[in-house]
Amino acid sequence: MSKTINNERFVGIDVAQDTLDVYIDPSDAVRAWQHLPYDARNVGALAKELQALGPTLVVLEATGGLETNLACELVAHGLPVAVVNPRQVRDFARASGELSKTDRIDAGVLCAFARAIRPAARGVPDEATRELAELLRRRRQLVDMRVQETQRSLQAHSKAAQKSVKSHIAWLDKRIAEIDADLRGRLRESNAWRAKDDLLRSIPGVGQVSSFTMMARCPEIGQLNRRQIAKLVGTAPLACDSGKHRGKRRIWGGRADVRKVLYMGTVSAMQHNSTIKEFAQRLKAAGKPAKVVIVACMRKLLTIMNTIIKTNTPWNPTLKSA
Repeated sequence: MSKTINNERFVGIDVAQDTLDVYIDPSDAVRAWQHLPYDARNVGALAKELQALGPTLVVLEATGGLETNLACELVAHGLPVAVVNPRQVRDFARASGELSKTDRIDAGVLCAFARAIRPAARGVPDEATRELAELLRRRRQLVDMRVQETQRSLQAHSKAAQKSVKSHIAWLDKRIAEIDADLRGRLRESNAWRAKDDLLRSIPGVGQVSSFTMMARCPEIGQLNRRQIAKLVGTAPLACDSGKHRGKRRIWGGRADVRKVLYMGTVSAMQHNSTIKEFAQRLKAAGKPAKVVIVACMRKLLTIMNTIIKTNTPWNPTLKSA
């Protein structure tokens, strides 16, 4: 099919449970908008059609995993795919004056977002990594439920209620232990994972859950520089300045689940990792607020992990961050 003069074409795809809305700009000899059933046959046909068009970028929203099959198929056909945060796309739509929201409109907004913002295309994790991420997500759900049940146990007064809550907590403990055993088994079966796990867990403060989370939910670790990895996870302080006003720097966006686990690892590292501990003490001595100290330590620990994976070098207190 024909290509545009400037050789650039962008595609936005809105993914729903059962349907796909595809918007192509410029359309040239193809339909600008397509509404398709979301099934294996249409996904394969769409991937081949887009492969023939050779788009500059294809953008999808992260939709809780619904986008995974489509993204994998597109990447398998050699297409540049970016899976972006829905909040960023809605902010872009509002800034563009588009307040209405339908699947067709969303596909067009995604296409415009692709052209204007050009988010970086990233590879999709392989099946084994996706399974690891799903197991970790399920483990986190069970742990959250256990916390809730533990709180309920403090409020239960009757023996029947206490027995029910304790029984459920015991069941949750068993399920969490089973997932932990599954995770360890998968680790032993993969040489690549085992090597990364050994490197990450050589860092004082980084335990099993932190290591697994970084491998599954942040597979880019070791491939980016320290600023890029901090922005990806959401530990980079963002400015809020206007004129002479200098607002507080805050962190937001990024991968909240990774940041949550990183926080717990940092709390441990501030006690047991000499480098992080000394860094925290210097910040406290300089009068930095407690939240600023913990976030800075999170960013430093993340940078250390990134450098260790990038250089394939075990923990060394004198290691310089890249």
